[in-house]
This record gives sequence, C-alpha cells and structure tokens, in this order.
Amino acid sequence: MSAQAQASAHVLVGQSPRIRTILRLVEKLGRCRWPVLLLGETGTGKEVVARSIHDVSPVGPFVTIDCSSLVGPLMESELFGHVKGAFTGAVGTKTGLIETANGGTAFFDEIGELPLDLQAKLLRVLQEKEFRPVGSLIQRKSDFRVIAATNRDLAKEVEKGTFRRDLFYRLNVVNVKIAPLRDRKEDVPALIAHFLARYGKNHSLTQETLEAMISYDWPGNVRELENCIQHLVAINSGPLLHVAELPSMLQNHLMARRTQLLSLAVGSNPFPKPPGEAFAHEHRSDSQPGRSPIVPLNQIERRAIIDALAYTKGDRAIAANLLGIGRTTLYRKLKEYQLAV
Repeated sequence: MSAQAQASAHVLVGQSPRIRTILRLVEKLGRCRWPVLLLGETGTGKEVVARSIHDVSPVGPFVTIDCSSLVGPLMESELFGHVKGAFTGAVGTKTGLIETANGGTAFFDEIGELPLDLQAKLLRVLQEKEFRPVGSLIQRKSDFRVIAATNRDLAKEVEKGTFRRDLFYRLNVVNVKIAPLRDRKEDVPALIAHFLARYGKNHSLTQETLEAMISYDWPGNVRELENCIQHLVAINSGPLLHVAELPSMLQNHLMARRTQLLSLAVGSNPFPKPPGEAFAHEHRSDSQPGRSPIVPLNQIERRAIIDALAYTKGDRAIAANLLGIGRTTLYRKLKEYQLAV
C-alpha cells in the first residue's frame, strides 16, 4: 500500500455530530500525552481513532499491540522481549513491542483480553517507565504514550475481578466512546464513497443499492461496510453496483424487511381507506357548499405515492409493490410530481 493510501486508511470519515465530536477530541488529545481509553464495539474504528491521535503530533513509532493474540507461554516475550537462552528455542535476543514503542505511541487493542499477570507487569511499565526482558536481570527503559481500546465494559470487569482496578484507573484518564454505525447512519454514504475511492474508483452504487445499505444496521460496523464494498467491487465488472450483488447478510436483511412490510400490508390494510379515497373524502369534507366534490386524478395518485412511501419508511421497492406499479414507474411519478421523498 502506498504512503498516500496508508494515510487515507487512517482518516476518520463522516460528518455526523458524534464523529465531529471525536474529531475535536482527536485534535486536543494529539497535542498531549495523557492516556486515552477508546470504547466501542468491534469494527467501529478504534484503531483509526488511535492512529489519528498519534498523527496529530507523529513523534516516534505507532506500535499496535493486539492483546487478544497474546496467548500461550510466549506472550510475555512478545511484550517485553527476551535474551538469548531465556527458554528453549530462544536462540537469539528479541526486542519486545514495549521497547519498540519507546518515544512513540503504544496502542493496546482489546486491552480487556490481557491476562491478569501481564496486567500487573504492564502497570509497572506505565508507572516506572521500565521493564525487564524475559531471562534478563537488567531493567530497561521505555517511555511512550499509551492508548488502549476495548469492546468490553472494563468497570464491570474490575468488579468481576478479571481486570485490575489500578490499571483501569491508570488507563481511564480520558475515555472516548465511538458510536456503532447503526446509531450514525448519516455517515454511511460518506463511508461508501471513501471505500469506493480506495477499492473501486470506477464503480458507483445504484440508488436502490445505496438505500438498501443505509437501511441495514451493520452489526459488524465500519469493518463490515468496508468488506461489503470490497465484495461488490470484486464480483462486479461493470461500473454500477446493484442490489442483487450485495453480500448474503444484506440480502437476508432486505428479504426480512420486505416480508415484514408485505405481511403487515396483507394482515391489516396499510391505509385506513384506500389512499385516493381517503384523500378525496378529506377533500370533500372540507369543501364548501356548491363546490365540486371531484378530486383530480393526479392529486389522488400523488397522495397515494406519499402515503405508500411514508408507510414503508421510504423503501421505494416495497412502496411500488404495494401500489401495484413497477419501480421505474414509481421513479418517473416521483419526478413528475416533484416529490423528493
């Protein structure tokens, strides 16, 4: 990946109030070295936020330490390094991630997964700025800014005894909560444009595909959306990306949504009266004596379209189905009646 592409990969994308708040925090936190704890579901972009903080004042290296991968007998060696002969297989000296981060930023991803014994050793590093490689009798120094991230509720983990209280307070100087994508759907179009620019510069979404992606809750958050764009670009040779090519999770979502709305329409009349009839009735009831009770057909049709789209919450495919017309006809009518619904 080029340097320009790497920089693009670490950009916070979106203009929702939640993202704008985080962008302001990033600027402030990037100019100091206070510990930061990033909270959010998997895939919300915690590492992107961490890198953005580091990039405000990019002094020293940015070292990612994936705590969920530190398993087995060699995890202490991964963190602190080891000297030659420290254990079977230690044929040379190894520099650990803690030492590599010296002078820069150490990003502890999924800090809640770190075992208790390593939590105690990490706390000492943060307090004393020193550590000892496995098998060594000599203390070494390492001073770095610490940014930690977790999808767990660390306060609850402290109460359960699975996370050290003193380490929690050491890390939780400033915490930043990153909202899941379902709570900031206004950022979805910008994220789609961002990932299309990275993976498929000649591709674009149909309006129907865009609407389908906005309606989806994205349980895997930004990471799932990125994977979706990669999937669409990989299987499509043409410039337009269609609904039929969306991944299975989105297809299942659309099928469930249509089934739900259509069952509601069959089980109970979606309109108290047929849309045109209701509109005509209201018009007649408000009419003054001597005025014609006949409502122009185009007004009845316009009202029917508005009611159908309101009932389906803007889903044009289902609205067209309920109205008994094709999607192309519905789009033409929307343009004809100047309805920006």
